[in-house]
Amino acid sequence: MTSAQAQPYLKPEQYLAAEKASRIKHEYIDGQVYAMAGASDAHVMIVANLTALLRPHLRGTTCRLYPTDMKVQIRSRNCYYYPDLLVTCDQRDRENTYYKHYPKIIIEVLSEGTEAFDRGDKFEDYSELETLQDYVLVSQDRCRVDYFQRNQDGVWFLTRYRAGDRVCFASLALDCAIATIYEDVVLAA
Repeated sequence: MTSAQAQPYLKPEQYLAAEKASRIKHEYIDGQVYAMAGASDAHVMIVANLTALLRPHLRGTTCRLYPTDMKVQIRSRNCYYYPDLLVTCDQRDRENTYYKHYPKIIIEVLSEGTEAFDRGDKFEDYSELETLQDYVLVSQDRCRVDYFQRNQDGVWFLTRYRAGDRVCFASLALDCAIATIYEDVVLAA
């Protein structure tokens, strides 16, 4: 995400209308719009691998997988984000075709420019989503997945996975070798 130049407050309706016509994606945070940066080869491969893993697992269920281009609206924070992947199993999310309100799991692939934001303010914003059970951060520089799971009391717990581990996507009743997520990904030396 790149910072917004001094711009006037943009209403959410204005943002959504402009975003439909835009050739590039923008995230919206309380009236300000931020252009999304391009993705690296590793980032794109990780998203492709996760899509290939999750889509067959979800087939035949009420859950839907949205990679890359679907926005999540967080009403209480007046923002819209484009997570790298999201899964929603909530029928209410079928009502809107341009953004979702009720994700079950959100996955972000970290980059040098977004990692602090994804771990900090963005995670805090996503935590406002009552239906969100799992928040997953996938490194594109090393074989590491940070898996945050919310318990029944609303407390987030971290499980860190590394090379050789099996990653458990608890809310989706799926586990896989971490190598599956990193298949064909060239990690930084």
